[in-house]
Amino acid sequence: MLEPLRDDPARSAVLTDFDGTLSPIVEDWTAARPLPGVRDLLEALARRYAVVGVISGRPVAYLAEQLGTALRLAGLYGLESVIDGQRVAAEGAEEWRERIDRAAESATNRFGSLVEHKGLSMTVHFRTRPEIAEEVAAWARREQRRSGLELRAAKASVELHPPVTFDKGTVVEVAVGTLDAVCFLGDDVGDLPAFDALDRLGARGVHAVKIGVRTSEAPTVLLDRADLVVEGPVGAVEVLRTL
Repeated sequence: MLEPLRDDPARSAVLTDFDGTLSPIVEDWTAARPLPGVRDLLEALARRYAVVGVISGRPVAYLAEQLGTALRLAGLYGLESVIDGQRVAAEGAEEWRERIDRAAESATNRFGSLVEHKGLSMTVHFRTRPEIAEEVAAWARREQRRSGLELRAAKASVELHPPVTFDKGTVVEVAVGTLDAVCFLGDDVGDLPAFDALDRLGARGVHAVKIGVRTSEAPTVLLDRADLVVEGPVGAVEVLRTL
């Protein structure tokens, strides 16, 4: 499936998620790190392929810290990006920053250190406190109605985002542009829009490969749609090494 990418890297894109794909899932979200050697591997791929990128719900500053800026980085599901070393925000996102600030303050007053304020979005994590999952969800629904922000489910967490039309699928299509081949690796429901984008690209003749990364939390719907399934971040990194 990956031979068309290897045969013509100058016309191909290699795109991947971060958490659960390049990094093992951890109890403490602040402790997530890419597997050893991942940064060097991605930088080597970036020297061969037209586009090599990481698309994540993490802030782009965090991705740059962990992976450098030699790659195309998209954080907060595409709300902010680093392209050719320059940081840019999605159109229309900045005007929602004040509402994100207020929502994060409200959440922090209630949930304390479980809140991650990402600048242009915010997350309340409950992996270490599963007993408050419904309380967190109820708060998020109320805050969505009050603020007009968009509510998204994520791994053992809920997120509030500006309601702009940008997701992982948008990032994929922009990154691929007029290239001939692409693969994307992901492990969660947040990666389904990227799979949707690969289906659209495939329909117009792009060689598109959807790679599902099986973890304890990977949804069946994502794995069922994948062209190839690998076992955890170790399996994902092995696939990248074959490129």
